[in-house]
Amino acid sequence: MLSQTILPFGAGEAFCPSGRRSPWTRPREYFTAQSSLSEALRLCENDLGTPIFLRTTRGVRPTPAGAAYIENARRILNQYRRARSEAWDIEGLKGGQVEFGISSYRGMHISPPVLSRFRALYPKVHVQITELDSIDLEDLILKGLLDIALIAMPPVRLKENVEFLISDEILIIATADHPVMEYVHPVEDGTDGWVRFADTMRFEYILGPPSTVLGRAARRGFRLNGAEPIGLNTGISAPFAARMAMEGLGLALTYRSCVVPGERVRYLRIGPRGIFLDLGLAYPAGEYRSKATIALGEVFHELYQANPTGTERKWDQAKIMEGEKER
Repeated sequence: MLSQTILPFGAGEAFCPSGRRSPWTRPREYFTAQSSLSEALRLCENDLGTPIFLRTTRGVRPTPAGAAYIENARRILNQYRRARSEAWDIEGLKGGQVEFGISSYRGMHISPPVLSRFRALYPKVHVQITELDSIDLEDLILKGLLDIALIAMPPVRLKENVEFLISDEILIIATADHPVMEYVHPVEDGTDGWVRFADTMRFEYILGPPSTVLGRAARRGFRLNGAEPIGLNTGISAPFAARMAMEGLGLALTYRSCVVPGERVRYLRIGPRGIFLDLGLAYPAGEYRSKATIALGEVFHELYQANPTGTERKWDQAKIMEGEKER
């Protein structure tokens, strides 16, 4: 029967995962046996009369017909998820699931208190987490594959349904004995001081990829000052770079929300006024918003609305990176 050859929902989740990694390369990560995936694929291809995937020495990729099939399968799965959410809503948050996206580094520090509070309030609602950079999370929001995501603002692709949550400050990590400390100016708010970005460029930086917020921010600072970064490590993940900087292997950028206190570690403001990144909660446009999704957003606001950095800040980052004094 045709209904038996259409992707069952379990297999469909594996064929059309929320993330970017293919289930065919690491099927165990989707709790699906390779044999089960292969059988589901065989049934689908027999029914369609054409291959869905091409197998090459470099891996597996969709055929043109397969890409169209997968895109339609995603739409079907989205409708199924919506129907499932509506059913859970009728039961009054006695069960359900929220698809939540956040970057790995930010998620390590910002989301655990929220998830703990949410579980205490709604113990039967599961939060399924997708870890990706903001730009990739926006793409999943546009496709309706996430219910809610914490992203950097302003969004690149999203035009609506993004609400401000908090402003997070970008800081430079150094050790107490790093020579950059000679250029640090004192502040009165408990920060370890501020420094002009131009005064840090003579020292080695540990940079993240240019596709990340911190990676772009550092490269922007060097570009505005007509310089190239010193250092060979230019594609390190944010937590790895931070840890290396904490050991004195170079300077790195981090967020105030990700500060890990240490006896030898110093967190430096960039310029006298600092650089702030606005963070917002993004939702799919025009999509049904489940009660569980709304509740998770409310917990985020509950925990962070009283945070002293929770006010939008629209500083001129270019001027700060160029080392101008606050007017």
